[in-house]
Amino acid sequence: MNNVSTRAPARGTKSLTLPNILTYARIAAIPVVVGCIYAQSILGGPLALRWVALAVFIAAAITDFLDGYYARIWDQHSAFGRMLDPIADKLLVASCLLMLAADGIIHGWTLWAAIVILCREILVSGLREYLAALRVSVPVTKLAKWKTTVQLVAIGFLLAGDAGDLVLPFTTQIGLALLWISALVTMYTGYDYFRAGIHHLIEEDSR
Repeated sequence: MNNVSTRAPARGTKSLTLPNILTYARIAAIPVVVGCIYAQSILGGPLALRWVALAVFIAAAITDFLDGYYARIWDQHSAFGRMLDPIADKLLVASCLLMLAADGIIHGWTLWAAIVILCREILVSGLREYLAALRVSVPVTKLAKWKTTVQLVAIGFLLAGDAGDLVLPFTTQIGLALLWISALVTMYTGYDYFRAGIHHLIEEDSR
C-alpha cells in the first residue's frame, strides 16, 4: 500500500510540469486568437483586435520554444509532453489558417499553400499514429522545426493583416510569401517523413 500511495502522485505530476503547462497555454490561446479574428473580420470589430490576436499568437509561439527548452535543461521529458506538443502546434497552425481563409487574407492561389500545409500535417500525424502502434518513433528533424518557425512567422504577419499594413507596408504580402516558402518546405519534410516511415510499413506487410 505504501508503494502505491507514493508512486501515484509522481505519475500525476508528470503532466503538470512547466513544459507541459506551457503546451496547455498554447492550446488555450487558440480560441482567443480565433475569437479576435472572427470578431474583427466577420463581425466588423475594430482593427485593434488584430493586434490582440497577434500578441496572443506570439506568446503562444514563444511557448513552443520554451517548453522544449525547459524540458531539456530540467530533464522534464515525458511521453505525455512528446504526444501533446506537436498536437498543440498543429491545432494552432490549422485554426489560424482556417480563420485567415475565412477572413479572405488567404485567398486565390495562396489557398493551395494552406491546403499543402494542412494535408502534410494530416499525413504525418496518421503516419506517426500507425508507426507508434509498431513501436517505431519518428523523430522531428531540424528542417521540420525550421518549417514550423517559418509557418508561425508567416501566420503572424497574416494575423496583423490590414492593421499591420498601416504600420509596415506589404505586411500581408510578406506573410503570403512566407506562407508559400513554408508550404514548399512542408512538402519536402512531409516526403522525408513518409520516406522514413514507408520502410517500416513495407516490412510490416512482408511479415
